[in-house]
Amino acid sequence: MLSQPYQLYIERTDATKNMARFYALAIEPTLFGTPCLTRRWGRIGTVGQAMVHHFDKEEDAVRMFLDLLRAKRARGYRPNTRVRRQRMA
Repeated sequence: MLSQPYQLYIERTDATKNMARFYALAIEPTLFGTPCLTRRWGRIGTVGQAMVHHFDKEEDAVRMFLDLLRAKRARGYRPNTRVRRQRMA
């Protein structure tokens, strides 16, 4: 079982390059109780792509989570600070 929840959503935007990307990370337990790191990425507003990594120990999942976070921060990804309004149907 996980000691605490791990979730992250970051974005990288550059209007001059028509760039609007997101990257999401989450560590959650599987049905068997082992940690699973889910990565999602793509253009903002799309479903994007996903990749799942399974681990035997939570420490290994957290290590990969932090390594990916450092790499994305170095490339310019930052937390979304503006509030988005959701359209009501």
